[in-house]
Amino acid sequence: MITAKNVTKRYVDFTLQVDFEIPKGRITGFIGKNGAGKSTTMKLILGLVSPDEGEMIVMGSSATNLSIKEKENIGVSLAESGFSPYLRIADITKILKKAYPNFAQEKFENACRSMGLPLNKPMKEFSTGMKAKLRVLVAMTHEAKLLILDEPTAGLDVEARNEVLDLIREYMKEDEKRTVLITSHISSDLESLCDDIYLIDNGKIILHEDTDVILGEYGILKVDQETFQKMDKSFLAKTVPTSFGYTCFTKEKRYYKDNYPGMVIENVKLDELILMLTEFKKGENEK
Repeated sequence: MITAKNVTKRYVDFTLQVDFEIPKGRITGFIGKNGAGKSTTMKLILGLVSPDEGEMIVMGSSATNLSIKEKENIGVSLAESGFSPYLRIADITKILKKAYPNFAQEKFENACRSMGLPLNKPMKEFSTGMKAKLRVLVAMTHEAKLLILDEPTAGLDVEARNEVLDLIREYMKEDEKRTVLITSHISSDLESLCDDIYLIDNGKIILHEDTDVILGEYGILKVDQETFQKMDKSFLAKTVPTSFGYTCFTKEKRYYKDNYPGMVIENVKLDELILMLTEFKKGENEK
């Protein structure tokens, strides 16, 4: 579905360099700190910016040269995009009906009502959360094969976030060949949603892994100085000195559970993954 071949995009104070391949039928998450390169990656996929080097291929074509028909198969919700404050959903419906042959008007309007979005009120009366939900619904409305959602749950409370995540799940159930790319700074939203995760830091992909592998096989070890000196460090990806000894990050949680019965071993959440691999610099790969 999407292939990034040695893609480089340079700005004055930032450079993005990525390689990846995303097949059909998956929900793929891009995580990382603000400014890491997530939104730039989405813009390159959409052809909104051109790479300085390499090529971004989407559905078999260059992202900067997609045909009108190919673009009709993409649904987009960008975090910084918005609607005119004077438009109503009823006005947007007319625009979508003209723009997309597969626009499902009744389904779209019913979904808006179910999420508490009035059809005949101007956008200036919508809350931030209401606008976020509308962006996602608009992206889904024409049954696109590729859905790109940049921070779709930003500004939403827990209940509204769950509503949006359920929409995405239902969207995939309707057609398992669809592909969803989603970025979020709320990493917990992606843990139960995504098939795989890309972690971007400072313009580079520093980890790609299936979500169930991250949650099931990765672990954080908390060990004192004495234990650290004696333990097998072969499977440690990063070590961070602490007041009690060391916090260690590993992909081989089971190995340490089997061989060090008394060791404190915690499961990894995506927020902790970001912290361990991007924030801590001291003690990296200490032996």
